[in-house]
Amino acid sequence: MSKPAALQPYDDFNRELESHVHPPDWANPQPADRYNLVVVGGGTAGLVSAMGAAGLGAKVALIERDLLGGDCLNVGCVPSKAMLSVGRFVHNLKRAETLGVQLPGAPEVDFQQVMSRLRKLRAQISPHDSAARFREAGIDVFMGHGQFTSRTEIQVGESVLKFSKAVIASGAKAATLDIPGYKEAGVLTNETVFSLTALPARLVVVGGGPIGCELAQVFAQLGSQVTQLERSPRILPREESDASELVNKSMQGDGVTILTNTEITRMSQQAEQKVVTIKDHDGERDLVCDAILSAVGRAPNVTGMGLESAGVSHDPRTGIEVNDKLQTTNPNVYAAGDVASRYQFTHAADFMARVVIQNALFLGRQKVSSLLIPWATYTSPEVAHVGMYPDEAKARNIATDCYEVHFSEVDRSILESDTDGFVRVIVARGKDKILGATIVAPHAGDLISELTVAMKNKIGLKGIANTIHPYPTHAEALRKLGDQYNRTRLTPRVAGIMRQWLKFRR
Repeated sequence: MSKPAALQPYDDFNRELESHVHPPDWANPQPADRYNLVVVGGGTAGLVSAMGAAGLGAKVALIERDLLGGDCLNVGCVPSKAMLSVGRFVHNLKRAETLGVQLPGAPEVDFQQVMSRLRKLRAQISPHDSAARFREAGIDVFMGHGQFTSRTEIQVGESVLKFSKAVIASGAKAATLDIPGYKEAGVLTNETVFSLTALPARLVVVGGGPIGCELAQVFAQLGSQVTQLERSPRILPREESDASELVNKSMQGDGVTILTNTEITRMSQQAEQKVVTIKDHDGERDLVCDAILSAVGRAPNVTGMGLESAGVSHDPRTGIEVNDKLQTTNPNVYAAGDVASRYQFTHAADFMARVVIQNALFLGRQKVSSLLIPWATYTSPEVAHVGMYPDEAKARNIATDCYEVHFSEVDRSILESDTDGFVRVIVARGKDKILGATIVAPHAGDLISELTVAMKNKIGLKGIANTIHPYPTHAEALRKLGDQYNRTRLTPRVAGIMRQWLKFRR
């Protein structure tokens, strides 16, 4: 039996990974008479559902056909950020001269060592998601393909698992392109790209969303000649235009050629080379490369599970149909994570699982719509966002005030000679209620958490301004936003009263 792409090359590090997340000698347990909860899928949503329910005393079964840990551990967050950390280091080395540091030459990247480190770190993290850990927590772990046979039963191999409640957390897979020659061209996706052992000299990245931008930039930083294709007028089309432009500028500085308003008409394999034929304002032309990476989104895993037998409504494009409590059309079956959400983030899957536990096992009334979900794109600089965008508020006829600080005004950023970027917050017009925020900065993904906490706990900009922040830090930008808000409260009338008071007190 061939090993999954995530386990290639099958070296010591990947053997260690496999021993934790799909042990070759694993023996499925004898099923219990009935389970409080059966979890289908061992990614973030499934693991949190299983561990959380078992910790509260439920009898739980967990089914995984591939690798525990799902995309995040094996082909997503963990391996990509291992690569990005190296790319960011190279990015900073290239500007060393501007800081007074003389290097003997341009940084040389050992791609094999970069990828070996990736596999080592992934294996190092994997015990947290291991089959043994979940078994020790009292969970019956079944390795194999699960298929519903009725509204209250699911089969794995020869075993039939009966349940009171179930949660489908089967995740998503890399979406494919309906383009002539796509299959023949041997296109890479996030599910295969981290198994590379040689750096492609010329790489074409299809897609200008977060995954496409992160991987296009890091491969350029590591030495590939990268061309990125996006059919929209700009990369990161869901983010604000000036945020997108800052990332565009940085990526081009790292050597990425970005082609927007571009349509791909076909792909082909020609000897050792691959060809991507595109059409844009210059007409039709061929891009010759050594590898093609597709990063055009995710497709929910809904086939082959017998969802019809379970009475679970689903769509191959949008995933499993759920209500605000994450119930499917079978009220005893829930769904969480990428298979049932437009927010395909690990942290979103985590909190969706918590909603499922409360609602499925304890008659809870938690609503997924009440979750406040921030996100970040880990390019250099990072882009992070939470809540509404200004255009979204305008479309909903919500009047807003906008406060903005550029990092060129923040001492820590000036001292580090890294002043590109900004933090922008919108509040309800005339009120101290934060509706949304965008940050573009080297550590935007960390900084957005303070604003997320403020929004979740109904703390406004005044509260942030009144909170002492260490100096000098990048978070000073957030305090400056609060100072901006406080200045708006100093109306001419209030200022006049203060002047009269101080005159009287002389």
